Amino acid sequence: MKNEYDVIVVGAGPAGSMAARFAAEQGVSVLMLEKDRDVGYPVRCGEAISKAGVEEFISSDDKWIAAKISKFSFNAPDGTEVILDFGEAGYVLERRIFDYELARTAANQGAEIITRAYVNGLMFDNGNVSGVKYEFQGEQKEVKAKVVIAADGVESRVGRWAGLETHIDFRDMESAVQITAANIPVDQKTLYFYFGKDVAPNGYFWIFPKGQNNANIGLGVSGIIGKKKSAQSFLNDFMNKNYPNAPVLTTVAGGVPCAITLQKISAPGILVVGDAARQVNPLSGGGIASGMIGGSIAGRIAAESVKMKKPDHILTYDKAWADRLGKRHEIFNRIKEGIYNFSDEKFNNIAHSINKVPYGKRTLGRVFTAALFNQPSLLIDVAKVFV
Repeated sequence: MKNEYDVIVVGAGPAGSMAARFAAEQGVSVLMLEKDRDVGYPVRCGEAISKAGVEEFISSDDKWIAAKISKFSFNAPDGTEVILDFGEAGYVLERRIFDYELARTAANQGAEIITRAYVNGLMFDNGNVSGVKYEFQGEQKEVKAKVVIAADGVESRVGRWAGLETHIDFRDMESAVQITAANIPVDQKTLYFYFGKDVAPNGYFWIFPKGQNNANIGLGVSGIIGKKKSAQSFLNDFMNKNYPNAPVLTTVAGGVPCAITLQKISAPGILVVGDAARQVNPLSGGGIASGMIGGSIAGRIAAESVKMKKPDHILTYDKAWADRLGKRHEIFNRIKEGIYNFSDEKFNNIAHSINKVPYGKRTLGRVFTAALFNQPSLLIDVAKVFV
């Protein structure tokens, strides 16, 4: 252990590991601190990701792929099912193994990693972030850095300590709960989505297969709905109706920030990435791929700043993120708000309409076009991201 590093990353999830890796591969010194005992634990995620989202950063490997996905199944309140076939489009991961491998790619580039290191404060020099304070093996420690990257998840405190506005409206914070269950006889190549007031009002319910008839089963609902009826209650109702005897292997619950990126994700001496920066796709709630992208941009810019000896260079991160994904997420957020309060009848009509399209011509773009047919301004947004 040294007393100073060029870059310190707080959190070893996908965003943190990519930040550490992309900084370290430029030859600067990097320390990544993870508060939990193991990288990749606990898993708080549906674990679905596109194949392209994975392979931008790491070659696909069956050891961390639980299921290979080629179809989406959208299920309307009246039981109508719409199936879209994409070919081999994505995966359901084993996040414990996947996250471990991502961290290993950072280590292979020279990043140092410490687990069970609980960051509990920041260091400042003339108002600029200049390092972190943390507890390790019962001792309080301090370590300096030219750049700190906060990758400490949805409940992030590091950005807030630096004076960044991390508040999110409770209506945009989805209340989510998920179990991993056994003996779930679904097609192992299909992601299942359910909509309607009885399963997930102002959100959606999912079943994501994980091989050998195991599956992640969960839902996310808006903060407004969650105050009236908990996500756990909706999950219990669904399981009692559909899989009453399924053994439950794991249970996780938490908040998912389905909103646009924080207004500011950089400040002197600090960058914020992943869930901590609200880099989650607001429409789907997916954050693995976008977190890795945010982390990679932050790591690259942090290292450039160190090598150029230009501390202010890190402030270009906000625009770099916006140009890559941030502006696209703003479009997804408008689409989300457009479909947020659909009635069960509306969902049923959309399903009936899409099922009239020949199977081979069904696309996500067609689904959203049908959903937003009477909202011309949103159709333009759909065209921007799906056409």
